[in-house]
Amino acid sequence: MRILIVEDDDLLLNGLTVGLRLKGFTADAVSNCDDARIALSDAAFDGVVLDVMLPDGSGIDLLRALRQSGSCIPVLLLTARDQVPDRIAGLDAGADDYLGKPFDLEELAARLRAIVRRAEGRASPLLHWNGVTIDPARMDGQARGKAFHLSRREFTILHALMDRPGTILAKSVLEERLYGWQEEVESNTIEVHIHKLRAKLGADFIETVRGVGYRLAPQRDQS
Repeated sequence: MRILIVEDDDLLLNGLTVGLRLKGFTADAVSNCDDARIALSDAAFDGVVLDVMLPDGSGIDLLRALRQSGSCIPVLLLTARDQVPDRIAGLDAGADDYLGKPFDLEELAARLRAIVRRAEGRASPLLHWNGVTIDPARMDGQARGKAFHLSRREFTILHALMDRPGTILAKSVLEERLYGWQEEVESNTIEVHIHKLRAKLGADFIETVRGVGYRLAPQRDQS
């Protein structure tokens, strides 16, 4: 799950970036409205953590512009201005959720998972496919009733595939989900992690579509 953080406090920005990565997110960060607009036009994000008070403008105005452009990207507003009128203004401007400072990182991560899940039209926090279940909050799961554990990058790839089980995801799309701007893309990382996932979930769980990318094998009859 790739998240854009828009926050002008350097200490908080760095803490959020590191903390969300440890929670299984791929987190990129900017500190002003202009850079946020460029980032959102150049890359595909699953959600945005948006500070309200930024050095070159209001996060609320940026949010309104996003919604007026037709963007449905989930947005969580993050601000020290946490009075009821502030929350109402943010939600009415198009925010999906609102969290006041100071906050707990666990709660922020849970709220991000929730707004992204709602945007995808899913009620359950768990993802299921062909006998495999994953829990995004715990970054682990079960395969045919047997528990397994995943590295952050293994989980990110599997989560991306299970989000869209009928879709072929190109290697470049998976790389975009894995790596933030400051991380160097390793040439064979996707292949290595796909191999590890097949070892844990079964050789036929993930299909390679030659020259195109990867997808989950078709759903088997569960009857």
